[in-house]
Amino acid sequence: MNGIKLAALVLIIAGVLGLAYGGFTYTRETHKASMGPIEMTVSDRETVNIPVWLGAAAIIGGVLLLVVRVKN
Repeated sequence: MNGIKLAALVLIIAGVLGLAYGGFTYTRETHKASMGPIEMTVSDRETVNIPVWLGAAAIIGGVLLLVVRVKN
């Protein structure tokens, strides 16, 4: 499998996942305090939304990479 086909498949898979889930959430530590034996941390949950147009564009771009032939 050459690089163009691999990139096309990655784009298609990423686009489908972006449309299916619509975003992802991760946890980030923002503050950390330590006073003797007591330790405190504050964790924030961050959400990243993936626009529908971006998922659709990734799928279309992947399909175009698979369909369009480059002449050497």
